[in-house]
Parts: sequence; C-alpha cells; structure tokens
Amino acid sequence: MDIVKISLLGVCGVMLGFFLKGTRPEYAAFVTMGIGIMILGLAVGKLEYLFEAIGRLKDSLPSDNGYLSTLVKMVGITYIGQFSAGICRDAGHQATAAQIELFCKLSIMVLSIPILMALLDTIQEFLI
Repeated sequence: MDIVKISLLGVCGVMLGFFLKGTRPEYAAFVTMGIGIMILGLAVGKLEYLFEAIGRLKDSLPSDNGYLSTLVKMVGITYIGQFSAGICRDAGHQATAAQIELFCKLSIMVLSIPILMALLDTIQEFLI
C-alpha cells in the first residue's frame, strides 16, 4: 500500500510542478526537490529494515564483512547520484547532472577495485 501513497505523492508533485512551470518556473524546481525529499523521508523505514537484514547477513557470512559494506556504499552512491542528477535535470542543468552521474560512476569504480583484486587473487589461487 505504501507504493500507492508514494506514487500518488509523486504524481501530485509532477502535476503541481507542471502547473507552476507555466506561471512561476523558479518554483517548479523547489516543488521537485520537496517531493523528492518527502519520498526519501518515507523510504527511511524501508532502509531501516534493509540495514537490519544486511546486519544479519553480515553475522552469518564467514567471509570479510568489508565486501558487504562496500556493496551498501555502492548502492547508496547510486541512489544519491540518481536523485541529485534528476533534480538537476528538472531544473534544466543537464551538464551538471551528467557530471554528477560521471562522478558517481567513477566513485563506484574506485570502490570496486579492492573487490576485483580479491576476486583475481582467489582465481589465481585456484590456478596454482
């Protein structure tokens, strides 16, 4: 049922932004940001459950917990970058949105290097 509430909130925000774009275009970006922040606030409960599940998964895995925390960081970078880039696009700043997305992709690549190196080490141990 939460998805219906979130969807209706999003659609109402888009309609309000559409109406404001014709009369007061400077307020349309603020409406978009406000709706996005409200939806993000409603998603905090879901994130809490997700972090609890990840914590239980960490406890049950015998391997290094650093990999799981790196995965959570990657997901966080993806969501924050997508949210920020979307707001920039709605405000008409496509170049800034593209730069945010590029930085997020590079950040994820940097975070994934230790995991890739561990994978290569594991493969090399099997080959020896």
